[in-house]
Amino acid sequence: MDASIPENLNDYSPSSTVVKFDHPIPLLRGPLPAGSSDGPSAGPYVLAFRDSRAWTSSFRTCERKIVEQCEEGTRIGCAVSASRKCKPPWWKALVGPKLSDLKEREACEVREMGDCLAVAKEKCVGFAKDKCFVPFRDARIRVEKGVLNSKDAIKLIDGASMPESGRSLLMMSLMSSMCLGGGDFVTNCRASELLGYDDCVQCIFDEQQQGTKN
Repeated sequence: MDASIPENLNDYSPSSTVVKFDHPIPLLRGPLPAGSSDGPSAGPYVLAFRDSRAWTSSFRTCERKIVEQCEEGTRIGCAVSASRKCKPPWWKALVGPKLSDLKEREACEVREMGDCLAVAKEKCVGFAKDKCFVPFRDARIRVEKGVLNSKDAIKLIDGASMPESGRSLLMMSLMSSMCLGGGDFVTNCRASELLGYDDCVQCIFDEQQQGTKN
């Protein structure tokens, strides 16, 4: 009898008629209006993490999953390699296996397997960092309105070396464009643009640089 067909066709109870679905996975990024620096091809909206903490958490999760998958794959390779390295010489098969030979091979395989996994784990960690860093470096993070975009920040830095009269005019121009136009307020920026301003982003970049040096 088909299990999908209830035995009692007149049973309309919730347990028989309601189909349960898994809860949807929350989105890692949400849509935000594109900034003035975004090209027309980006469209009116871009996807951005809700804050730097969500960006950091997603980076850690990405790293961990890649490391786990990498280690699972290398475990098979390490087992094959250890078996080959610890294989007894051919002539021992002629005299027959001994209990001491089996124990020696077992100890050898345990030792070779451990050494192989230790090296593979280190490589998997580096592989995961390389795979995650580039896309997360360019990923967008939501920022509160009122943060200057990169173009205006450059203008302010350049204005620091200007005469006092020119500097005042520059500040008035920037403040006027932000307060009246509103278009120069950014709602998102790339993670690389938050270096030196956000501790969460800075921590990830520092770890990447430290791993590169090692």
